[in-house]
Amino acid sequence: MPLKRRRRMRQTEKPASQAAAVQPTRRRFASVRRWLRRSRLTEADWDELEEVLIAADLGPVLVMEVLEELRETVQADGASDPEAARRLLTARLSDALGAHDEPFADGPPPQVVFVVGVNGAGKTTSIAKLAHLLRSNGRDVLLAAGDTFRAGAIDQLQVWAERVDVPVIAHQPGGDPGAVIYDALDAAQARGTHYVIADSAGRQHNNVNLMNELAKMHRVAQRKAPGAPHEVLLVLDALTGQNGLHQARGFLDTASVTGIVLTKLDSSARGGAAFAVTRATGLPIKFVGTGERLTDFEPFDPDRFVQALLAPRPGDANGEEET
Repeated sequence: MPLKRRRRMRQTEKPASQAAAVQPTRRRFASVRRWLRRSRLTEADWDELEEVLIAADLGPVLVMEVLEELRETVQADGASDPEAARRLLTARLSDALGAHDEPFADGPPPQVVFVVGVNGAGKTTSIAKLAHLLRSNGRDVLLAAGDTFRAGAIDQLQVWAERVDVPVIAHQPGGDPGAVIYDALDAAQARGTHYVIADSAGRQHNNVNLMNELAKMHRVAQRKAPGAPHEVLLVLDALTGQNGLHQARGFLDTASVTGIVLTKLDSSARGGAAFAVTRATGLPIKFVGTGERLTDFEPFDPDRFVQALLAPRPGDANGEEET
């Protein structure tokens, strides 16, 4: 079942929205919104815009492309149409985030989702939040504790599974992750469970043996479920921005990643990393973490994200919003 953007989830607490989570980055974009209201632009204004966009972690290549297109809307004498500039910038940044309607794993059970990423990026929490979101949409979920390498990883996943009220298949620490996947899929097929979400070791990106283990997990899943894994989600931390992407490069090279989970969006003023990540990987951002609660997790909506950064609001003109 595809997860629809803007779908109203059945839950008891109101989640932090994507628009609310992006407030730290929106404050950084305050000078961009002021820039867009100017009817005449000097070279210093263009320099200011460049600095702000780079500071928001959009990446220098995208910034240069955006500025070049914006300059084409400005007359030689420096006069500009602020609304035309805003529309162009909004459209260009939205397009830079890639496809706007990327489906999530949707097919006959079990749909197998591998979750990869470096330790500390929020991988285990994202697994729990995704499980909660899927259950809120009426789907059964089973977790597989595939990170048998890190001490405490199995216990951590079991604690989250209990909170989310989903079963988890786990073996002893140091065990064979492929065997965990086999048993998890065996259980899911016997129970008719729709989604199996598998954890994986967070040091695989710089450990050849662990990368081989991940490849084995893939092979086991493929033998047990046609087309598996149906999704491979790479978890990235918005706080680390493009640096986090460099750390996770090994996963992109070997793990057949299908989409990105961007975590801690609410804690970072570098939400512009979403643009750089999409550009560098060519992959869609499928989910974002918008807070600390289980419900603070939702499918990524590029249009809403850009509107939250650039759309004017009451108080913008006099700077009240940014104080």
